[in-house]
Amino acid sequence: MSQLKSALIAVRRALVSPVGRVGMVVVVLAALALLPGYGSDGIVEFAIDTLLLAVLAQSWNIIGGYAGYASFGNSVFYGLGAYGVAIAMVQWDKPFWFGMGVGAVTAVLFAIAIGILVLRLKGHYFAIATLTLPLVMKAIVSNLPLAGQSIGLVLPPLNNSALFYELALGLLTLTTLTLWWLTKSRFGFGLIAIRENEEGAAVMGVNTTLCKVAAFALSGLFTALAGGIYAWKMAYLDPDAAFDISLNVKMIIMAVFGGPGTVLGPIGGALVLSLLSDWLATVVTSVAGLFFGVVVVVAVVLMPRGVADVILRFPKAGWRYFLENLKAHKI
Repeated sequence: MSQLKSALIAVRRALVSPVGRVGMVVVVLAALALLPGYGSDGIVEFAIDTLLLAVLAQSWNIIGGYAGYASFGNSVFYGLGAYGVAIAMVQWDKPFWFGMGVGAVTAVLFAIAIGILVLRLKGHYFAIATLTLPLVMKAIVSNLPLAGQSIGLVLPPLNNSALFYELALGLLTLTTLTLWWLTKSRFGFGLIAIRENEEGAAVMGVNTTLCKVAAFALSGLFTALAGGIYAWKMAYLDPDAAFDISLNVKMIIMAVFGGPGTVLGPIGGALVLSLLSDWLATVVTSVAGLFFGVVVVVAVVLMPRGVADVILRFPKAGWRYFLENLKAHKI
């Protein structure tokens, strides 16, 4: 216990100190950027998937963690971004970057159009409305000749894991910097005010509709860019993979596990849960999903504010931190 508390105190001090934060970020980014040079092929492939999941968790964090609107339909943006790249490269013979632009613009415009409608809903009504978005879009794309219908599209293959890794790392860095900017901006304060008390925020002069739609569009932008990288990496795309509803569950769980409404929490959640999932799939393949689900439920009960909150509060509260959460859940 003493060793755990000492480690958390050291991490907390590094995170609280501005110099410590900058130093830690520089060291971590340098180590991550050089990973393809010293990591095995398996580690690099795992890192690519984890980085893209971290981008999805961070993207969801904008609308779910900061604005307080739990979207269950962000995979629709992932699919639009993926198909933007696939259609541009296969049907129009355009480069990858052109397809990324097409997918990003399409996702943002779709988010704005849909957001104006569904963001009028709250709570489980909003969650149910967004849950239908990937299903509807999947049905549309499955009957669209330009998108290859239900057969899908085969993209030009590129065997370059290092490139995809750097793209994923660069996108996660950009997304995280945007989250950090949110914590310092008037826009971010407006989102937090909406999360805490939307009616009170409106009375205080916050344009709640504009803030919510902008957050939804920003969330869709980064999610779409992650989908574009995925499409080129896999070199094949069909509606089932593009609009996979399970992605919504993964990004929400990772963000909540790490700490919603924090800058680094979703990244930590994505890393820890990806490692755990990979280990369980290797050791106990037959019941990996069950064990993973149990671990997530226990973690949410014991630390409902995520890993980020544990790092900040556990050094002072000790094991009482977990007991207080158990009492709050009446367990």
